[in-house]
Amino acid sequence: MNSSLLSLTPARRVDADDNRPMTAKCVMVLGTTSGAGKSWLATALCRHYARQGLRVAPFKAQNMSNNARVVEGGEIGSAQYFQALAARAMPEVRMNPLLLKPERDTHSQVVLLGQVSAELTALPWRGRSERVWPQIAASLDALRAENDVVVIEGAGSPAEINLMASDIVNLRVARHAEARCLLVTDIDRGGAFAHLYGTWALMPEADRALLRGFVLNKFRGDAALLAPAPQMLQDMTGVPTVATLPMWWQHGLAEEDGVFDDRETWTPTLGTGVSSLPPEGALAPWGGPAALGRPPVIAVVAYPRISNLDEFQPLKNMPGVRLRWVRSPAELSDADWVVLPGSKHTSGDLAWLRAQGLDRAVAAHAARGGRVLGVCGGLQMLGEALIDPHGIDGNAPGLGLLPLVTVFAPDKTVRQREATFANLHGAWAALSNVGARGYEIHHGQTAEHSAMAAAGDRAHAAMPDGLAWQNAAGNVLGVYLHGLFEDPAVLQALFGATAPTLDAVFDGLADFIDAHFAPGVLSSLID
Repeated sequence: MNSSLLSLTPARRVDADDNRPMTAKCVMVLGTTSGAGKSWLATALCRHYARQGLRVAPFKAQNMSNNARVVEGGEIGSAQYFQALAARAMPEVRMNPLLLKPERDTHSQVVLLGQVSAELTALPWRGRSERVWPQIAASLDALRAENDVVVIEGAGSPAEINLMASDIVNLRVARHAEARCLLVTDIDRGGAFAHLYGTWALMPEADRALLRGFVLNKFRGDAALLAPAPQMLQDMTGVPTVATLPMWWQHGLAEEDGVFDDRETWTPTLGTGVSSLPPEGALAPWGGPAALGRPPVIAVVAYPRISNLDEFQPLKNMPGVRLRWVRSPAELSDADWVVLPGSKHTSGDLAWLRAQGLDRAVAAHAARGGRVLGVCGGLQMLGEALIDPHGIDGNAPGLGLLPLVTVFAPDKTVRQREATFANLHGAWAALSNVGARGYEIHHGQTAEHSAMAAAGDRAHAAMPDGLAWQNAAGNVLGVYLHGLFEDPAVLQALFGATAPTLDAVFDGLADFIDAHFAPGVLSSLID
């Protein structure tokens, strides 16, 4: 990506007819609660408007998430990364100028325009807003100057009256952008009409005028049974209900901040380009149906500070693979793989792992020859020790499954990478000489344990530059490279199949809202 895209004062586009700067129309998705469907709907809107031939960009002023992606200039929330791809735009730091990455219940690392800010991290929550608002407003204004449509995502609820005075992500952004707002609610939770009315009632009267429609999300059953409630709500508020979106678990988009369940397995359809599984009776690279008599079970340990969980979505979308989140030893009993994912607080999650007895369960799985994969923080956990001389994460003994030591450094490694696996052996041999691309986000620097190496207990370098390591038996692999399962070459090597493309997922989202929004509503939002 050209570095000029990161400037906060870009050259403004000019309309050839009247010589005036062009300013994008802004469509904003607000929610009655967290988890109402804001990220999902914003992604669908990005693809909908992009399919009209319009220049589209996503925007979220402040995102609180440990799911981040690397772009030029630093890191942004994963939701805005995927929204940019849905918009057919290059993801960049202005699309999510402020990212809060929770490390503990009462502390978050603050990332401003892609870079960690120690100064802002040290400030109290309410003390940050006026400090960062100029950068937020400048980012939004720059995106508006370069695009036809900006799709804005809110956070939580705009009716949090304890936070309104320091709001920099919901109504202040809506006013600044003169946004046409949709308010979405999760009707599956119950109380949807009360949520919609209560949110409207708690909004300042001037801001209510920005609401163009209510959206009922995750509805099960006959929509006709909702009457007369939508009309009654419109009579009370003046805001129409413009869409009732059926429950749809199989949309294929990663949940931004939640783990998933079996209902959310993506269902492939004709034209998605998903290749079939190996023929019945053939031995798949994972030791598949012929060897197991069932789909392979991949168990991802869901510790409290799990990060970058969205990178496992392709496994969930993979036909014939069972992906499971686990939090107890019993859930590992039939697992073929155990995955230790990334962590925003490695030593803390390692302590949680031990408290659950999962350390012994993972060690027993490895001793039986079962596959173990550690990604980033998971790689660090697999080693002998975590050493923290700068107070970044914390000291801790590792799981001892790889003869490695991790030392935490003050500077964070944030970069996109391409690398090729070395000649691997044992359970991971299918990855030998496979090229992969992904991204790194980590403070720790990992190397062989010098004393163990001197005694002959060495880790096999599975990738150059310390990006990946393998144990002597071949069944334990640790990698620093996030996003492996988003690489078709890696999926093909491991499973003999590929997952649906992101484009297929984004088009499915756009088709879904096209079918369920009232006619003319989506175009009226940008008229």
